[in-house]
Amino acid sequence: MSSLIQNQDHSAAVKRFWLRYSELLNNHGVNQAAAQWYVSQSEAYIQAASGRRLLEHQPEDVAKYLSELGRIGGMNEGQFRQAVDAIQKLFELIGVPWLREVDWHYWRESAQPLSPNHPTIARSVNPQASSSPISPLSNTKKEVEEDPLTTIIERLIAVIRQRGYSIRTEEAYRSWTVRYLAFIGNRDPRTAGATEVVSFIETLVSKGNVAASTQNQALNALDFLYGQVLAQPLNDMGTFQRAKRSRRLPVVLTRLEVAQLLAQLDGIYYLMASLLYGTGMRLMECLRLRVKDLDFHYRQILIREGKGQKDRVVPFPEKLGEALRIHLERVKVLHEQDLQSGYGEAYLPFALAEKYPNAPKEWGWQYVFPSGKLSVDPRGGIIRRHHLHENSLQKAVKQAARAAHLTKPVNCHALRHSFATHLLESGYDIRTIQELLGHADISTTMIYTHVLNRGGKGVRSPLDSL
Repeated sequence: MSSLIQNQDHSAAVKRFWLRYSELLNNHGVNQAAAQWYVSQSEAYIQAASGRRLLEHQPEDVAKYLSELGRIGGMNEGQFRQAVDAIQKLFELIGVPWLREVDWHYWRESAQPLSPNHPTIARSVNPQASSSPISPLSNTKKEVEEDPLTTIIERLIAVIRQRGYSIRTEEAYRSWTVRYLAFIGNRDPRTAGATEVVSFIETLVSKGNVAASTQNQALNALDFLYGQVLAQPLNDMGTFQRAKRSRRLPVVLTRLEVAQLLAQLDGIYYLMASLLYGTGMRLMECLRLRVKDLDFHYRQILIREGKGQKDRVVPFPEKLGEALRIHLERVKVLHEQDLQSGYGEAYLPFALAEKYPNAPKEWGWQYVFPSGKLSVDPRGGIIRRHHLHENSLQKAVKQAARAAHLTKPVNCHALRHSFATHLLESGYDIRTIQELLGHADISTTMIYTHVLNRGGKGVRSPLDSL
């Protein structure tokens, strides 16, 4: 009889617990349909705990469970995010003191997979004819393959890649070529020339009201098409209507504003944002960092295949040394768990995986900032752990800027601008800054001389002399 009463009391307590959990979800705006998924994911976590009381759990237990959850096939990005949120709400209800020690934001946002046209993996296969939208009315693959305009697009991409242009440039040039071909009625561009190009460019200005940089990009794309792909240089195009070029200065934060921004970040996003400011690297350069690129001994970081396919060395912020060591220890544990589960491959560019078959699973080739979830490579179909999606850091920086009440339009690139400007303020040579930023032309670096924190051009206002 006493055992029956105890079972009834236990069942009642469990029922009250899940009722309180449902009320918490409702207070956070979780609808009833999603709440059922939250409960099922929380129950799955409790079952995996093997009878241990939830109050005995530590952040390491949560991280281990979520990393294992990220290896389960069939769970899409949205479901994984909700599962992370469900477990966070579970421990929020219990009131554990270490709740903020878990990088919940990282686990939620790290599930976003890379798309087939993402800059990291877009060139892992040759361009396909079916990727060209020039003949949208074609009903069969054969019609697309036999389209001569498709051949021109393929030749354009091949020449671009031979010259080592970035994937962004490839996408832009391809897009402008497609738009130009549509403008001339999808006829062979060799039957057109400078007159049609000028008409197209002027239409962009008069009807599209595009910026000068956009117009110049379109003109460069078509000049490349005719000069490098079709071997029919446009030569003298005469005078034509150009968009008015505006001169804009980069957004630069003061040292105090940078400190306020970073104070609103924690975990992996604090590390990444700190690296952007502390080294001046670009967003994608940070995301693509491999373990072997961090040189703790010489205190430097090697940026491989930066803009223009150039390598360069940037300083290793000593302030981040210990934090990065601890971070890499956690990443290594994750990698070893992946290997034990039959995974553990990282994406390698330029067919290096074929030349060195064992390299994809080596520790040195792993990403410094890996995704929290395994995903199927959209190009090769292999299950890999790619790097974090750039949107996750961009979103985190935007949220941090709002939390810090910064009025400037802050983004990730503003940290790179701030790095250059603050070095210039500290008296470093402009040529040194040029090398650290990876600029091909010194004139690009000179823009930071106009944004020094000394007032307009360093001139003292006459009002201050009264």
